[in-house]
Amino acid sequence: MSSTLLLSIVLAYFLLLLGIAWYTGRGTSGHAFFTGDRKSLWWVVAFGMIGTSLSGVTFISVPGWVKSNHWSYLQVVVGYVIGYWVVAGVLLPLYYRMQLTSIYGYLRHRFGMHSYRTGASFFLLSRTLGATIRIYLVLNVLQLAVVQELGIPFWLTTAIILLMIVLYTFQGGVKTIVWTDTLQTLFMLAALVGAVVYIVQQPGLADWTTQLGTSGMTTVWNFDWRSDGFFLKQVLSGAFITIAMTGLDQEMMQKNLSVRNVGDAQKNMRVFSVILLGVNMLFLLLGTLLYLYADHLALTLPAKSDDLFPMMALEVFPPWLGLLFIIGLISALFPSADGALTALTASTCIDLIGLGERGWDEARQTRVRKTVHLSIAVVFFGCVMYFHWLQSGTVLKTLLDIAGYTYGPLLGLYAYGLLMKEHPQERWVPVVCVLAPVLTFVIKTWSPELLFGYQMGFETLIVNGLLTFVGLRVISRSAQAA
Repeated sequence: MSSTLLLSIVLAYFLLLLGIAWYTGRGTSGHAFFTGDRKSLWWVVAFGMIGTSLSGVTFISVPGWVKSNHWSYLQVVVGYVIGYWVVAGVLLPLYYRMQLTSIYGYLRHRFGMHSYRTGASFFLLSRTLGATIRIYLVLNVLQLAVVQELGIPFWLTTAIILLMIVLYTFQGGVKTIVWTDTLQTLFMLAALVGAVVYIVQQPGLADWTTQLGTSGMTTVWNFDWRSDGFFLKQVLSGAFITIAMTGLDQEMMQKNLSVRNVGDAQKNMRVFSVILLGVNMLFLLLGTLLYLYADHLALTLPAKSDDLFPMMALEVFPPWLGLLFIIGLISALFPSADGALTALTASTCIDLIGLGERGWDEARQTRVRKTVHLSIAVVFFGCVMYFHWLQSGTVLKTLLDIAGYTYGPLLGLYAYGLLMKEHPQERWVPVVCVLAPVLTFVIKTWSPELLFGYQMGFETLIVNGLLTFVGLRVISRSAQAA
């Protein structure tokens, strides 16, 4: 399949998104950019959130992870489901009751301006790193599969894709991404199902269910408590990762808060969590089938596990499936970027600039919002180029490691606000939130030596949040003593 044809498909896909953006963004006010006028349909949001949650990381990394980690990722996914139900039961009612546009307004109400801006700043850091590493992963595959043959450098590919995303999110905001993410989820799942169906129909895999059982790659549960993959750690980590990366994340919550009422928002979250479990199982199944099929064809496996699915799709599968893979890949890329761009714009404008509190007219607010929107796109470009230079290996693990350090302070702040009655000394809150990740890194580095061989995995987030919680308690005692 020629690169010119694939590039034409990418451009046609973008024009479709641009058409949706034009249609949904007509007459959008500055406030509607952030809230969608609270008219989104819950089932549309639920389906679209699948694409946002999975992103290119799941699309590329999870199938490749199966060889070394088997189906142990399912332990984390079970934790995700638990976390989504906690978010639906605890955080969504809180946000709706306070009628928040930015969820970090809770920190302002509960603690004060220092905590409010500290929480928003950690979100900006977390989501910028998380979104750009997802974007890098997919762009890297697109570059190798489609663009490189045309002589276009990686930096130009990145700039063009980010410009596309800016164009279709510039006006409509949340109203647009609710619908574009739904379309993109549909294409991503089509690529997943298409690949699974194709492989199981190949002659060498007629007894694929038997081969799955004898492959040794479908082991889910790890009962070695010293291992970083111990099931209890993985399930708990998955739950807290979801609470932090969904419930305390403006990008994920902005679409939930665009639903008409809290009941519909809770319904959306719970239905979505069950679907997500099934979709992740399909990705793990695909990973196992890819390895079995590669073994049947006696193929040389790529050095990086993240390259397995792209290699098979573009070099082994028939052209129609390779094309579906590219469309699915793009569909995995755009939700990672469009929602993050909109959420970071919202948080910067509302939480840091205080856009609605300055008495500016609608025209000036729109100018400021668009300037922030473009500035964040430039930051995205810089981060993607840095990850390209860094050439990280397994991106899924890298992403979850980053989340453990950057979302921990948010988890600690919200937990303290919900569970305790005291008010910490405001001026010390930023110090606590910076020290907690540093101490977490030290503990993780030395845990095998200090804790009888115990290795910290994704529970880094829990430790980080706990240290933040304890730190807030300490400075609250100081306040009482004073």
